[in-house]
Amino acid sequence: MAPPEPGLLCRLRGRLARLAPWLCHGFSCPGAPALKRRLLAAGLCCCTVLVLYAASSLRDPPPVWGRGSDGGDERRTATTVLMWWVPFGRKQPLDACERRFGIRDCNLITDRGRQLEAQAVVFHNWELMSSGPKNLPRVRPPGQRWVWMNLESPTHTRGLRDLAGIFNWTMSYKVDSDIFVPYGYLRPSQTPAPHLSMPRKTKLVAWVISNWKEEQARVRYYRQLKDHLPIDIYGAHGLKLKNNSVVKTVSEYKFYLAFENSQHPDYITEKLWRNAFTSWAVPVVLGPARSNYERFIPPDSFIHIDDFASPRQLALYLKFLDKNKSQYRRYFAWRKQYDVQTMFFWVEHGCRVCDAVRAAGKQPKTIQNLANWFES
Repeated sequence: MAPPEPGLLCRLRGRLARLAPWLCHGFSCPGAPALKRRLLAAGLCCCTVLVLYAASSLRDPPPVWGRGSDGGDERRTATTVLMWWVPFGRKQPLDACERRFGIRDCNLITDRGRQLEAQAVVFHNWELMSSGPKNLPRVRPPGQRWVWMNLESPTHTRGLRDLAGIFNWTMSYKVDSDIFVPYGYLRPSQTPAPHLSMPRKTKLVAWVISNWKEEQARVRYYRQLKDHLPIDIYGAHGLKLKNNSVVKTVSEYKFYLAFENSQHPDYITEKLWRNAFTSWAVPVVLGPARSNYERFIPPDSFIHIDDFASPRQLALYLKFLDKNKSQYRRYFAWRKQYDVQTMFFWVEHGCRVCDAVRAAGKQPKTIQNLANWFES
Protein backbone atom coordinates (compact mmCIF):
# COMPACT_ATOMS: atom_id res chain seq x y z
CA MET A 1 0.00 0.00 0.00
CA ALA A 2 1.40 3.40 -0.96
CA PRO A 3 1.86 5.97 1.85
CA PRO A 4 -0.90 8.57 2.13
CA GLU A 5 -0.24 11.95 0.63
CA PRO A 6 0.59 14.81 3.05
CA GLY A 7 -2.78 16.45 2.44
CA LEU A 8 -4.58 13.29 3.57
CA LEU A 9 -2.49 13.12 6.74
CA CYS A 10 -3.42 16.70 7.57
CA ARG A 11 -7.12 16.23 6.85
CA LEU A 12 -7.31 13.17 9.08
CA ARG A 13 -5.27 14.60 11.93
CA GLY A 14 -8.21 16.15 13.78
CA ARG A 15 -10.35 12.99 13.73
CA LEU A 16 -7.47 10.77 14.80
CA ALA A 17 -6.41 13.08 17.62
CA ARG A 18 -9.87 13.14 19.21
CA LEU A 19 -9.94 9.41 19.90
CA ALA A 20 -6.24 8.54 19.95
CA PRO A 21 -4.33 11.64 21.10
CA TRP A 22 -1.27 9.57 22.02
CA LEU A 23 -0.69 8.79 18.34
CA CYS A 24 -0.69 12.46 17.40
CA HIS A 25 1.76 13.63 20.03
CA GLY A 26 4.37 15.51 18.06
CA PHE A 27 2.38 15.21 14.80
CA SER A 28 3.25 17.82 12.23
CA CYS A 29 2.24 18.13 8.59
CA PRO A 30 3.28 17.28 6.03
CA GLY A 31 6.00 14.81 7.07
CA ALA A 32 4.74 13.74 10.52
CA PRO A 33 8.07 12.09 11.54
CA ALA A 34 7.21 11.96 15.25
CA LEU A 35 3.93 10.18 14.56
CA LYS A 36 5.66 7.72 12.27
CA ARG A 37 8.20 6.79 14.93
CA ARG A 38 5.49 6.16 17.52
CA LEU A 39 3.46 4.00 15.18
CA LEU A 40 6.43 1.95 14.06
CA ALA A 41 7.44 1.34 17.67
CA ALA A 42 3.96 -0.07 18.18
CA GLY A 43 4.11 -2.25 15.08
CA LEU A 44 1.98 0.07 12.91
CA CYS A 45 2.49 2.31 9.92
CA CYS A 46 0.87 5.73 9.42
CA CYS A 47 -0.86 4.50 6.31
CA THR A 48 -2.45 1.53 8.07
CA VAL A 49 -3.82 3.51 11.00
CA LEU A 50 -5.07 6.52 9.09
CA VAL A 51 -6.73 4.61 6.27
CA LEU A 52 -8.39 2.13 8.62
CA TYR A 53 -9.51 4.91 10.90
CA ALA A 54 -10.92 6.98 8.08
CA ALA A 55 -13.10 4.03 7.12
CA SER A 56 -14.44 3.52 10.65
CA SER A 57 -17.21 5.37 12.42
CA LEU A 58 -16.48 8.21 14.83
CA ARG A 59 -17.85 6.32 17.83
CA ASP A 60 -15.50 3.35 17.39
CA PRO A 61 -11.90 3.76 18.59
CA PRO A 62 -9.28 3.37 15.86
CA PRO A 63 -7.17 0.19 15.86
CA VAL A 64 -4.21 0.67 18.19
CA TRP A 65 -2.18 -2.27 17.02
CA GLY A 66 -1.28 -4.05 13.85
CA ARG A 67 1.03 -6.30 11.96
CA GLY A 68 4.73 -5.74 12.59
CA SER A 69 6.60 -3.54 10.15
CA ASP A 70 8.84 -5.50 7.83
CA GLY A 71 10.28 -2.42 6.18
CA GLY A 72 10.40 -4.12 2.78
CA ASP A 73 14.23 -4.23 2.84
CA GLU A 74 15.54 -7.70 1.97
CA ARG A 75 19.17 -6.59 2.53
CA ARG A 76 18.92 -5.35 6.09
CA THR A 77 20.71 -7.16 8.90
CA ALA A 78 18.75 -8.96 11.58
CA THR A 79 17.99 -7.30 14.90
CA THR A 80 18.82 -9.26 18.05
CA VAL A 81 16.92 -8.75 21.30
CA LEU A 82 18.05 -10.38 24.54
CA MET A 83 15.58 -11.15 27.32
CA TRP A 84 17.85 -10.80 30.38
CA TRP A 85 15.36 -12.75 32.47
CA VAL A 86 12.75 -15.17 31.18
CA PRO A 87 9.64 -13.44 32.63
CA PHE A 88 8.22 -15.50 35.51
CA GLY A 89 10.36 -18.39 34.29
CA ARG A 90 7.82 -19.19 31.55
CA LYS A 91 9.74 -20.67 28.64
CA GLN A 92 8.35 -19.89 25.20
CA PRO A 93 9.40 -20.66 21.61
CA LEU A 94 11.82 -18.01 20.39
CA ASP A 95 11.17 -18.38 16.66
CA ALA A 96 7.70 -16.83 16.60
CA CYS A 97 8.43 -13.25 15.55
CA GLU A 98 7.85 -13.70 11.83
CA ARG A 99 5.65 -16.80 12.00
CA ARG A 100 3.13 -15.40 14.48
CA PHE A 101 3.50 -11.62 14.34
CA GLY A 102 4.88 -10.86 10.87
CA ILE A 103 8.06 -9.27 12.28
CA ARG A 104 10.93 -10.30 10.03
CA ASP A 105 14.66 -10.52 10.76
CA CYS A 106 14.18 -10.48 14.52
CA ASN A 107 16.29 -12.79 16.67
CA LEU A 108 14.90 -13.22 20.17
CA ILE A 109 17.42 -14.81 22.56
CA THR A 110 17.74 -15.62 26.28
CA ASP A 111 21.45 -16.54 26.36
CA ARG A 112 23.24 -13.90 28.44
CA GLY A 113 26.52 -14.98 26.94
CA ARG A 114 25.40 -13.30 23.71
CA GLN A 115 24.65 -9.92 25.28
CA LEU A 116 27.31 -8.05 23.33
CA GLU A 117 25.71 -8.92 19.99
CA ALA A 118 22.23 -7.68 21.00
CA GLN A 119 20.89 -4.33 19.81
CA ALA A 120 18.53 -4.25 22.81
CA VAL A 121 18.25 -5.99 26.18
CA VAL A 122 14.87 -6.35 27.91
CA PHE A 123 14.67 -6.39 31.72
CA HIS A 124 11.41 -7.65 33.19
CA ASN A 125 10.68 -5.70 36.35
CA TRP A 126 9.30 -8.64 38.36
CA GLU A 127 12.71 -10.33 38.43
CA LEU A 128 14.47 -6.99 38.70
CA MET A 129 12.58 -6.24 41.94
CA SER A 130 13.79 -9.52 43.40
CA SER A 131 17.45 -9.33 42.36
CA GLY A 132 18.04 -5.58 42.34
CA PRO A 133 20.23 -3.43 40.03
CA LYS A 134 23.36 -5.31 41.13
CA ASN A 135 22.46 -8.14 38.75
CA LEU A 136 22.26 -5.96 35.66
CA PRO A 137 25.00 -6.43 33.02
CA ARG A 138 28.34 -4.89 33.89
CA VAL A 139 29.04 -3.84 30.32
CA ARG A 140 26.82 -1.96 27.87
CA PRO A 141 28.10 -1.76 24.27
CA PRO A 142 27.68 1.65 22.60
CA GLY A 143 24.22 2.02 21.11
CA GLN A 144 22.70 -0.97 22.92
CA ARG A 145 19.20 -0.12 24.22
CA TRP A 146 18.18 -1.26 27.70
CA VAL A 147 14.42 -1.69 27.91
CA TRP A 148 12.49 -1.69 31.19
CA MET A 149 9.46 -3.98 30.84
CA ASN A 150 6.59 -4.00 33.33
CA LEU A 151 2.94 -5.04 33.06
CA GLU A 152 2.08 -4.59 36.74
CA SER A 153 0.40 -1.48 38.12
CA PRO A 154 2.23 1.14 40.22
CA THR A 155 0.51 -0.32 43.31
CA HIS A 156 2.42 -3.57 42.80
CA THR A 157 5.70 -2.09 41.56
CA ARG A 158 8.51 -1.11 43.90
CA GLY A 159 12.15 -0.08 43.81
CA LEU A 160 11.88 2.36 40.92
CA ARG A 161 13.74 5.12 42.78
CA ASP A 162 16.91 3.04 42.46
CA LEU A 163 16.61 2.79 38.67
CA ALA A 164 17.05 6.42 37.62
CA GLY A 165 19.22 6.96 34.56
CA ILE A 166 19.71 3.24 33.80
CA PHE A 167 17.23 2.45 31.03
CA ASN A 168 16.80 3.90 27.57
CA TRP A 169 13.20 2.83 26.89
CA THR A 170 10.06 1.78 28.71
CA MET A 171 7.75 -1.02 27.61
CA SER A 172 4.42 -1.33 29.38
CA TYR A 173 0.62 -1.07 29.11
CA LYS A 174 0.87 2.72 29.56
CA VAL A 175 0.03 4.49 26.31
CA ASP A 176 2.94 6.91 26.65
CA SER A 177 5.50 4.10 26.97
CA ASP A 178 8.28 4.06 24.42
CA ILE A 179 6.96 0.65 23.39
CA PHE A 180 3.23 0.38 24.06
CA VAL A 181 2.17 -3.22 24.79
CA PRO A 182 -1.46 -3.40 25.96
CA TYR A 183 -2.87 -6.61 27.39
CA GLY A 184 -5.17 -6.75 24.40
CA TYR A 185 -6.45 -4.76 21.44
CA LEU A 186 -9.16 -4.70 18.80
CA ARG A 187 -8.34 -5.35 15.18
CA PRO A 188 -10.75 -4.57 12.32
CA SER A 189 -12.30 -7.83 11.23
CA GLN A 190 -11.17 -9.16 7.87
CA THR A 191 -14.61 -10.73 7.40
CA PRO A 192 -17.20 -8.36 8.93
CA ALA A 193 -20.29 -10.27 10.00
CA PRO A 194 -23.72 -8.81 9.11
CA HIS A 195 -25.28 -11.00 11.80
CA LEU A 196 -23.95 -12.26 15.10
CA SER A 197 -24.16 -15.85 16.22
CA MET A 198 -24.51 -15.49 19.97
CA PRO A 199 -23.24 -18.30 22.18
CA ARG A 200 -25.78 -19.81 24.55
CA LYS A 201 -25.61 -18.41 28.07
CA THR A 202 -27.15 -20.28 31.00
CA LYS A 203 -25.74 -18.36 33.98
CA LEU A 204 -25.70 -14.73 35.08
CA VAL A 205 -22.54 -13.29 36.70
CA ALA A 206 -19.07 -14.76 37.27
CA TRP A 207 -15.89 -13.51 38.87
CA VAL A 208 -12.50 -15.24 38.87
CA ILE A 209 -10.13 -13.94 41.55
CA SER A 210 -6.92 -15.41 42.93
CA ASN A 211 -5.44 -12.52 44.93
CA TRP A 212 -8.16 -11.74 47.48
CA LYS A 213 -7.52 -8.80 49.80
CA GLU A 214 -10.29 -7.28 51.86
CA GLU A 215 -8.86 -3.77 51.56
CA GLN A 216 -9.03 -3.78 47.76
CA ALA A 217 -11.72 -1.63 46.13
CA ARG A 218 -12.86 -4.58 44.02
CA VAL A 219 -13.51 -6.80 47.06
CA ARG A 220 -15.33 -4.01 48.89
CA TYR A 221 -17.55 -3.38 45.87
CA TYR A 222 -18.26 -7.09 45.43
CA ARG A 223 -19.43 -7.40 49.02
CA GLN A 224 -22.01 -4.70 48.40
CA LEU A 225 -23.06 -6.02 44.99
CA LYS A 226 -23.64 -9.61 46.13
CA ASP A 227 -26.39 -8.45 48.49
CA HIS A 228 -28.51 -7.62 45.43
CA LEU A 229 -27.33 -10.13 42.83
CA PRO A 230 -26.14 -13.76 42.76
CA ILE A 231 -22.45 -13.93 41.78
CA ASP A 232 -20.48 -17.13 41.22
CA ILE A 233 -16.90 -16.80 42.53
CA TYR A 234 -14.08 -18.91 41.09
CA GLY A 235 -10.50 -19.21 42.26
CA ALA A 236 -8.81 -19.56 45.62
CA HIS A 237 -11.92 -18.31 47.44
CA GLY A 238 -14.57 -20.04 45.36
CA LEU A 239 -15.51 -22.71 42.87
CA LYS A 240 -13.15 -24.73 40.68
CA LEU A 241 -12.80 -23.71 37.05
CA LYS A 242 -14.33 -25.91 34.38
CA ASN A 243 -11.50 -28.00 32.91
CA ASN A 244 -9.16 -25.59 34.67
CA SER A 245 -10.02 -22.99 32.02
CA VAL A 246 -11.15 -19.43 32.68
CA VAL A 247 -12.59 -19.03 29.18
CA LYS A 248 -14.56 -22.29 29.25
CA THR A 249 -15.96 -21.39 32.66
CA VAL A 250 -16.88 -17.77 31.94
CA SER A 251 -18.34 -18.62 28.52
CA GLU A 252 -21.45 -19.92 30.30
CA TYR A 253 -22.15 -16.51 31.86
CA LYS A 254 -23.79 -13.35 30.53
CA PHE A 255 -21.66 -10.98 32.60
CA TYR A 256 -18.16 -11.01 34.02
CA LEU A 257 -16.76 -8.79 36.77
CA ALA A 258 -13.59 -7.42 35.16
CA PHE A 259 -12.42 -5.82 38.39
CA GLU A 260 -8.79 -4.68 38.40
CA ASN A 261 -6.69 -5.22 41.53
CA SER A 262 -5.78 -1.52 41.52
CA GLN A 263 -6.94 1.53 39.64
CA HIS A 264 -4.50 3.39 37.39
CA PRO A 265 -4.69 5.04 33.94
CA ASP A 266 -4.41 2.53 31.07
CA TYR A 267 -4.22 -0.42 33.49
CA ILE A 268 -6.76 -2.65 31.72
CA THR A 269 -5.67 -6.26 31.93
CA GLU A 270 -6.56 -9.77 30.81
CA LYS A 271 -9.58 -9.56 33.10
CA LEU A 272 -11.29 -7.62 30.32
CA TRP A 273 -9.49 -8.85 27.20
CA ARG A 274 -9.31 -12.59 27.91
CA ASN A 275 -11.65 -13.38 30.79
CA ALA A 276 -14.58 -11.33 29.47
CA PHE A 277 -14.18 -10.58 25.76
CA THR A 278 -12.71 -13.93 24.70
CA SER A 279 -15.50 -15.64 26.66
CA TRP A 280 -18.20 -13.50 25.01
CA ALA A 281 -19.33 -12.20 28.39
CA VAL A 282 -20.24 -8.53 28.85
CA PRO A 283 -17.55 -7.04 31.12
CA VAL A 284 -18.62 -5.10 34.18
CA VAL A 285 -15.51 -3.05 34.85
CA LEU A 286 -13.90 -1.53 37.91
CA GLY A 287 -10.67 0.17 36.99
CA PRO A 288 -9.74 3.54 35.48
CA ALA A 289 -12.40 6.01 34.38
CA ARG A 290 -14.87 5.16 31.60
CA SER A 291 -13.16 7.70 29.33
CA ASN A 292 -9.91 5.75 29.69
CA TYR A 293 -11.57 2.49 28.63
CA GLU A 294 -13.08 4.25 25.63
CA ARG A 295 -9.62 5.00 24.29
CA PHE A 296 -9.30 1.28 23.56
CA ILE A 297 -12.79 -0.20 23.19
CA PRO A 298 -16.23 0.99 22.01
CA PRO A 299 -18.38 2.69 24.68
CA ASP A 300 -21.18 0.14 24.25
CA SER A 301 -18.94 -2.90 24.70
CA PHE A 302 -18.80 -2.77 28.52
CA ILE A 303 -20.60 -1.63 31.67
CA HIS A 304 -18.73 0.63 34.11
CA ILE A 305 -19.61 0.65 37.80
CA ASP A 306 -19.27 4.46 37.77
CA ASP A 307 -22.36 4.62 35.55
CA PHE A 308 -24.50 3.76 38.57
CA ALA A 309 -25.17 5.57 41.82
CA SER A 310 -24.83 2.38 43.88
CA PRO A 311 -24.16 -1.37 43.60
CA ARG A 312 -27.90 -1.88 43.99
CA GLN A 313 -28.61 0.21 40.86
CA LEU A 314 -26.03 -1.80 38.92
CA ALA A 315 -27.63 -5.06 40.06
CA LEU A 316 -31.04 -3.88 38.90
CA TYR A 317 -29.63 -3.02 35.49
CA LEU A 318 -27.97 -6.41 35.05
CA LYS A 319 -31.24 -8.11 35.97
CA PHE A 320 -33.03 -5.93 33.42
CA LEU A 321 -30.58 -6.96 30.69
CA ASP A 322 -30.97 -10.59 31.69
CA LYS A 323 -34.70 -10.37 30.89
CA ASN A 324 -34.39 -8.18 27.78
CA LYS A 325 -32.56 -10.03 25.03
CA SER A 326 -32.50 -7.19 22.51
CA GLN A 327 -30.96 -4.76 25.00
CA TYR A 328 -28.38 -7.33 26.06
CA ARG A 329 -27.37 -8.01 22.45
CA ARG A 330 -26.53 -4.33 21.95
CA TYR A 331 -23.33 -4.95 23.93
CA PHE A 332 -22.12 -7.24 21.14
CA ALA A 333 -22.83 -5.04 18.09
CA TRP A 334 -19.18 -3.95 17.90
CA ARG A 335 -18.15 -7.55 17.19
CA LYS A 336 -19.48 -7.17 13.66
CA GLN A 337 -16.52 -4.88 12.95
CA TYR A 338 -13.71 -5.92 15.29
CA ASP A 339 -11.88 -9.03 16.45
CA VAL A 340 -10.33 -9.37 19.90
CA GLN A 341 -6.58 -9.96 20.10
CA THR A 342 -4.63 -10.73 23.26
CA MET A 343 -0.89 -10.27 23.59
CA PHE A 344 1.24 -13.43 23.49
CA PHE A 345 3.25 -13.05 26.67
CA TRP A 346 6.20 -12.56 26.64
CA VAL A 347 7.49 -13.42 23.18
CA GLU A 348 5.35 -10.87 21.35
CA HIS A 349 6.70 -8.14 23.61
CA GLY A 350 10.27 -9.07 22.74
CA CYS A 351 9.49 -9.16 19.03
CA ARG A 352 8.00 -5.66 19.22
CA VAL A 353 11.32 -4.38 20.50
CA CYS A 354 12.85 -5.26 17.12
CA ASP A 355 10.40 -2.91 15.41
CA ALA A 356 11.19 -0.20 17.94
CA VAL A 357 14.95 -0.52 17.40
CA ARG A 358 14.53 -0.11 13.64
CA ALA A 359 12.16 2.82 13.98
CA ALA A 360 14.37 4.72 16.41
CA GLY A 361 17.59 4.53 14.44
CA LYS A 362 20.42 6.07 16.43
CA GLN A 363 18.28 8.55 18.34
CA PRO A 364 19.57 8.55 21.96
CA LYS A 365 17.36 8.55 25.04
CA THR A 366 17.71 7.84 28.77
CA ILE A 367 14.89 7.55 31.33
CA GLN A 368 16.13 9.89 34.03
CA ASN A 369 13.24 9.47 36.48
CA LEU A 370 11.50 6.15 35.91
CA ALA A 371 9.49 6.36 39.15
CA ASN A 372 7.95 9.75 38.39
CA TRP A 373 6.93 8.68 34.91
CA PHE A 374 5.43 5.31 35.82
CA GLU A 375 3.61 6.49 38.93
CA SER A 376 2.06 9.54 37.24
